[in-house]
Amino acid sequence: MKLVGVSLLALAVVLAFPRPSPAQNQTARGTVSSIAGDTINVNVGGKEMKFTADSKTMVTAAGAGTKARAAAAAGQPGPKLNELLKAGEAVLVTYTTMGSMMHASAVQVVTSAGAGGGSVSAEKPATSPSSRNADGVVKSVSATSLTITSSGKDMTFALDQSTRVVGTGAGTKTAAAGGRIVITDLVKTGNRVAVAYTEAAGSMKATEVRVTSAK
Repeated sequence: MKLVGVSLLALAVVLAFPRPSPAQNQTARGTVSSIAGDTINVNVGGKEMKFTADSKTMVTAAGAGTKARAAAAAGQPGPKLNELLKAGEAVLVTYTTMGSMMHASAVQVVTSAGAGGGSVSAEKPATSPSSRNADGVVKSVSATSLTITSSGKDMTFALDQSTRVVGTGAGTKTAAAGGRIVITDLVKTGNRVAVAYTEAAGSMKATEVRVTSAK
């Protein structure tokens, strides 16, 4: 199964992918019990939940970007689900319910399943997460995450295909790459950046990364 979502190595500077309505989204936090093909079973507070994944499912996990780049360099499809996730890992799954099926739009490895072994929550359709801002120096950057040091504190943001990257020369580099470019070609360790982000379910999601000065 090709997990295109993992492959932010092909992140465009300005991306416009269709996103599901927030009213349809739900999240489940729990522990992976098994993975088979394009399905993942997660134990959520003692209840087994079965999710399906496809080529648009975004997987955020350690080493995901490296594996995706290696596959792309070898001209192979993206890594399989069981190459990115392992039984016993705590995950946060964003999903939609379609009939009797639960489709995962995103799976993020987290540090803990939470109290009681996990929980399920629905996003509130009437409101959206308020945007926040942070600026600092890039400590590390990969295809799926960005860590900056701001006022002596490290802050880690999740990146996905909707994240906008802005910087001097970004448009030129993107055009030269045929409209798509590796995010690490635009954002470097030591750069000073301004990050616009939202915070939900204990994680920070970058909506825009603006490079304000090079190292």
